[in-house]
Amino acid sequence: MDIDRRHRYGRWDGTQNPWDMDESALMEEMADDLISHGDVRRALRDLFQRGMRNPDGQRAPGLRDLKDRLQQRRQQQLQRYNLDSVAKDLKERLDDILKTEREGIQKRVDESRDKLNQMPPDLAQQMRKMQELLEQRANDHRGQLDRLPQSLGGQIKELQDYDFMDPDARSKFQELMDELRKQMMQNVASDMKQRIQQMTPEDMAAMREMLRDLNQMMRDKMNGKEPNFNEFMRQWGSMFGDNPPESFDELMQRLAEQMGQMQSLLDSMSPEQRRELFEAMNAAMDPETAQELAELSQNLGQLMPMEDIAQQYPFMGKEDLTLDQAMQVMEQMQDLDQLEDTIEEVMRRGDLDQLDPGEIERLLGEDARRDLERLRKIAKQLEDAGYLKRNGDKLDLTPAGIRKIGMKALKELFAELQKSRQGNHDLHVRGSGGEHTDETKPYEFGDPMEIHLQCTVMNAVQRTGTGTPVRLSIDDFEVMRTEHTTQAATVLLLDQSRSMGLFGSFTAAKKVAMALHALIHSRYPRDEFYVLGFSDYAVKITGDELPKVTWNAWVSGTNMQHAFMMSRQLLNRCKGMTKQIIMITDGEPTAYVEGDRAYFSYPPSYKTIQETLKEARRCTQDGIVINTFMLETSHYLLDFVDRLTKINHGRALYTTPDQLGQYVIVDYLTNRKQRVKS
Repeated sequence: MDIDRRHRYGRWDGTQNPWDMDESALMEEMADDLISHGDVRRALRDLFQRGMRNPDGQRAPGLRDLKDRLQQRRQQQLQRYNLDSVAKDLKERLDDILKTEREGIQKRVDESRDKLNQMPPDLAQQMRKMQELLEQRANDHRGQLDRLPQSLGGQIKELQDYDFMDPDARSKFQELMDELRKQMMQNVASDMKQRIQQMTPEDMAAMREMLRDLNQMMRDKMNGKEPNFNEFMRQWGSMFGDNPPESFDELMQRLAEQMGQMQSLLDSMSPEQRRELFEAMNAAMDPETAQELAELSQNLGQLMPMEDIAQQYPFMGKEDLTLDQAMQVMEQMQDLDQLEDTIEEVMRRGDLDQLDPGEIERLLGEDARRDLERLRKIAKQLEDAGYLKRNGDKLDLTPAGIRKIGMKALKELFAELQKSRQGNHDLHVRGSGGEHTDETKPYEFGDPMEIHLQCTVMNAVQRTGTGTPVRLSIDDFEVMRTEHTTQAATVLLLDQSRSMGLFGSFTAAKKVAMALHALIHSRYPRDEFYVLGFSDYAVKITGDELPKVTWNAWVSGTNMQHAFMMSRQLLNRCKGMTKQIIMITDGEPTAYVEGDRAYFSYPPSYKTIQETLKEARRCTQDGIVINTFMLETSHYLLDFVDRLTKINHGRALYTTPDQLGQYVIVDYLTNRKQRVKS
């Protein structure tokens, strides 16, 4: 068994890129967009949106895929967690605190009683009064616990004035209060949550004063007075961490984002559990601080409506969450929403720099970051390959890029030709010189010695029979038939009238123009080729301008007369060449030029038709053939083209946009060849 040993394998180290796509393939991915619109940034934007496939068929995700991944991530969160468990968790923690306190009370009473029983009688008699006081205190505490309200918030409020007898219960309750206060103050600034731990009464008083000043700034703003933001930050900036806001608007945006997380959490819970959590968090704050926070929420709602920021999420999972975990989930959901908005903005504008790779990786994973970085390299990759050039902030196609698009269009048209088996099917007069055909002929004196060896030998065998050696005579020789190919000068007339764009024909016509441009410059460089666009006037279009050309949406008119006039002037410079005009249109002439002015009329006026046909006669007199490809079969167009072909002796062909390229390419290849009699 033969073994192919040309492949070498190495260990995967994470740096290899299994999805390499060369610049040529990238240009082919963008070609259709560039032909349709001629806008490099728009073509890149569309490529970023949809992603792409490499030559091996592997698909590289685009922005739509990132958005889909984001939506799947959000749905996974919604199907995972149960937000109603937050209030349930607080209730369970509070029940544990009460249980710990009751057990601690009983343990303290029992331990004191055991010690009393072990004392000498005289000493025990002295300590019995202390034991009675302890048991009375224990009964009082049990009574306070028994009289606690049923609601979570009511219990928390009462327990703040309760003197815990068990140190573990006291510590657990303080932790619960710190967490509730932390989440309440996180609504103001996420950096404050670290300050809540072990906060002294003086610290809490300072925070209340900061909230008062913040509310005053917001009242000033609502009353049309400029807030004293700099003075506020000078006094309280340390409370906002290492990255404090730099303006009042930025401060409001941060407040809205932080409060939006809590509001989203509350809105996403059932009404009963929402009420429990809200009351519990309010109960954790002293009345003055709670009042300032309530006013802050009200003021912010007037300055920045919360419905624009807070989002209700339909969680339907079973996994329980603590309050701190729930707030982290809400922050992540908010971040996913913001990232989705950014992705949608990037999809509209095409500016990938708006996306933070670190944020993409944090929310969607390392693979998503790699996908983004791959997209960000595309423009630079195409610049380095010489297909794009940067002109300030603008990206343009280079000549190499234009050729690449044209060759892509040409390749597609030839592929369609192979499918439909269309080819050079016109009859020709055979002759010598030029390009080979698939046919042979007996050798005649003067023919080039392009001997077809197989036919020649077979002629000798048929004449003399089998056996060796095979003896040849002059009558056995056959030579290749050839075509004499002339130089051709062609003007392609590209109808840019409004109807070409409105009915979807212009893109197909432009694609043909680019394919023909690529064919002639690559295969027939000695030919002359011009493109004229025409609507109200005819305009010459260079190869560099061709990708950007579009249809004329704002001006009415199909000025064939001016197009024929300019074509004739261009072709008459091409001495000794076969001269032809290829016109692609979907409408009859509706404008003509007199002097420097174009005159429009619809339906076509008698004057318009006569001036156009007059220019066609001049083309005929100058030996220029006009071949018309019609993309519409209206009565006016058919009547006009019939008169045109009688005058010019050119051909007219009705086709559709999807078949246009095949017909035009075949027509060009056919008509640039001239065979002379042998």
